[in-house]
Amino acid sequence: MNTTLSFSFSFILFFSVTFFGKAQNSQSFFLDKDLSKIGVYYYPEHWSETQWERDFKKMAEMGFEFTHFAEFAWAQLEPQEGVYDFKWLDRAVELAAKYNLKVIICTSTATPPVWLVRAHPEVLKTNYEGTVEDLGSRQHASFSNEYYRSYSLKMIAELAKHYGKDKRIIGWQLDNEPRSNVDYGKDAQIRFRKWLKNKYGSIDALNTAWGTNFWSGTYSDFEQINLPNHKQWGINLYQTLDHTRFCDDETATFLDDQARTIKECSTNQWITSNYIPMYDVRYIGASKELDFVSYTRYMVYGEGKGVGKKGYRLGDYLRIAMANDYFRPMSKDYGVMELQPGQVNWGKINSQPLPGAVRLWLWNVFAGGSKFECAYRFRAPIYGYEQYHYGILSYDGVTPTPGGLEYQQFAQEIKKLRKEYAGAVIPDFYLKRKTAVLYNPDNTVAINQNKQTTEWDTESHVLKYYGALKSFGAPVDFIREDVDFSQYPVLVVPAYQQIDKALIVKLTNYAKNGGILVISCRTGHQDKQGHLWEAQFAEPIYDLIGSKIKFYDLLPRDVPDEVKLDDKSFSWSSWGEILSPFKGTEVWANYKGDFYSDRPAVVHRAIGKGWVTYIGVDTQKGELEYDVLKRVFNKANIFTESYPEGILVEYRDGFGIAMNYSDKKRIINLPENSKILIGQKELETAAVLVWKIK
Repeated sequence: MNTTLSFSFSFILFFSVTFFGKAQNSQSFFLDKDLSKIGVYYYPEHWSETQWERDFKKMAEMGFEFTHFAEFAWAQLEPQEGVYDFKWLDRAVELAAKYNLKVIICTSTATPPVWLVRAHPEVLKTNYEGTVEDLGSRQHASFSNEYYRSYSLKMIAELAKHYGKDKRIIGWQLDNEPRSNVDYGKDAQIRFRKWLKNKYGSIDALNTAWGTNFWSGTYSDFEQINLPNHKQWGINLYQTLDHTRFCDDETATFLDDQARTIKECSTNQWITSNYIPMYDVRYIGASKELDFVSYTRYMVYGEGKGVGKKGYRLGDYLRIAMANDYFRPMSKDYGVMELQPGQVNWGKINSQPLPGAVRLWLWNVFAGGSKFECAYRFRAPIYGYEQYHYGILSYDGVTPTPGGLEYQQFAQEIKKLRKEYAGAVIPDFYLKRKTAVLYNPDNTVAINQNKQTTEWDTESHVLKYYGALKSFGAPVDFIREDVDFSQYPVLVVPAYQQIDKALIVKLTNYAKNGGILVISCRTGHQDKQGHLWEAQFAEPIYDLIGSKIKFYDLLPRDVPDEVKLDDKSFSWSSWGEILSPFKGTEVWANYKGDFYSDRPAVVHRAIGKGWVTYIGVDTQKGELEYDVLKRVFNKANIFTESYPEGILVEYRDGFGIAMNYSDKKRIINLPENSKILIGQKELETAAVLVWKIK
């Protein structure tokens, strides 16, 4: 191995650990017997102080156990530079405590005050065209600006000194829905060059990784490298990929800086941030100083069609489930910091949720193992950008909304479950079908910037496998490469385009030792630098899958072809790999309808004590993927359910939870000796059933 490749491999290993490892703190801040805590956002600065006590009293009466302050209150916390005013917040904390409400404090860095921005306009983000963002929004300050990073920590330090040992404060939320920090300001340019130098060490190593010999793009010094314009045709793919990594890293390290500042002053308080679940970013889970991760989820806002004609009133039934299964493996605990209590104001079409939908979402979050569920927000705003956004209470500040009443019902039901809790016993039949999905968001970004066809959608491809697994009633974890694969009976590796030989060996050993490995198309085409192998197409995975990949094809959506499995045919268009299996490898499905008709599309082979199934095609509806996975589970003698679309069933803490997102009544068959605690076996639309096995 030459010096350049050796260095690059070392960095890739470092990069994987840095971006995709678990949060460092393995301590749990939540009691098992509590199951899950219920909270709600409150903005004291939005309302007359004469109304605060009334609001907190009502909050407690409705079953809420914590509240959430100061998310966007920097201007109130520091009205002038270096002048801090925490007295108003002290009064709010005191009143909340009077009604046994714990408090989460936020760091307010999503909304810097006017005086800071006007005195230091350089803290504002600049887009590629040179337009500078301004006040009136949020997330308009740049995490790459040196002054903003340092000055923010001064305010956070004062906040932490004041509240860090306050037992009424249970935890901290950093920023708000942090996103990738895309900025084309002066400091971002300087920091990007430093970041590249730290990553590659030498300009020669960068040139090799970026393939700069192509199109005369060779650099002789890091100072020559600019922030790339991602919209420019033909821009260097590796430069843009590194730039997105840098932008994500700026977000992750800024949150780490905040967390370290708080920890210097705090005792027995947890630290998290509320991420929007996105599956093509690396900053989620990358901040090592956080105690755990949490997420934000909205379900009805004009996009998720759901199941049936009125499914848009419930949203996509996999939306919460996938977020649960993606976030839970990242840290010992996780929670949902923001869940809508009703109609929102910012969507494409702001429909009313179906009656019962809010409660259904709460149970869906709980079913995944969350330690808390928090509503956004207690009182519906009467001014500002979020007018028309529902709260737990209506605009009068007194009347509960329908969603508010569903939160109240959920709180009562959780209290009932706490009385039934007898330990975190999970049924053996459920654990036997536990499945991991090997997933790397960096890989997804790389695929998406070089799709080869407008028909390809990486997230939709993954969802075809994920949806099938959930219909089987399988518990699912999205995992990274550093996890011990052997704890999972089944491992699915969808569209894992960038791979290295160490991972190939790990996957091979997993299967040889009895693992059931399913790999999909677009896997193994490139090394970890994103370069195609100097070999036959995807050759390093041939021995693993028991087949060559002769070539791939891409079709127009309106001219699909078919793949035939047994006596069933499935349409495909977005991606198809034509396989040439080795001796002893079984052919499960073949292409039909083109010059490679009857050539293999799906192959299967035994390897050691386990086996590997390779699905070389992405079908339009995912039905082939479902049937192949079903065959794999049956062959492994792993019992699966066949839940219809819209039905989800999970187990946690000794409880089974079934949820109906479909437009039809569904009967849930329960295990023997089950005791129904909430609901009925016949589930209406939006209904929930909870039971325990005696």
